[in-house]
Amino acid sequence: MIAVLPDAEIERTLADEFVGRLGCSADGRPYIVPIAYAYHGGCVYSHTAEGLKVRMMRKNPHVCFEVDRVEDQSNWRSVVAWGTFEELHGEPAEDAMRIILLRFLPAKARDAVEDLGASRPGVLEEGAVVYRIRLTERTGRFQQSAPPLHRFFQAQA
Repeated sequence: MIAVLPDAEIERTLADEFVGRLGCSADGRPYIVPIAYAYHGGCVYSHTAEGLKVRMMRKNPHVCFEVDRVEDQSNWRSVVAWGTFEELHGEPAEDAMRIILLRFLPAKARDAVEDLGASRPGVLEEGAVVYRIRLTERTGRFQQSAPPLHRFFQAQA
């Protein structure tokens, strides 16, 4: 049975996953693309190179974001959120890159990033576009079935 995902589980799903789909549109043309992201403080953070999605989001900053976790056809969760694209520059961009690095680096390397602090020169690549999506609305659904019977009988043995 499909059910509504509680808000705490929506938050957990956004925080736990690292690849989502970004939906944007401009000039009557929709576009959906997977992005690697970090979730922090109600915002999705990412970076990219100049391209179609950046041009579209600059024209129309209202976007949609979707993330899911699928274990199998009967056990999954999905979050859909809406928000506003914000291109970041200067110190806010550096802070965003720190959030992204902390999400993707192995634990040992995270300590080094933490030690560097929030403002570090040279973190941004030339031509990188750093942005956040401030989520303003979100919803989620999930389905969770009982474990298959063979798992039950194995546990009993």
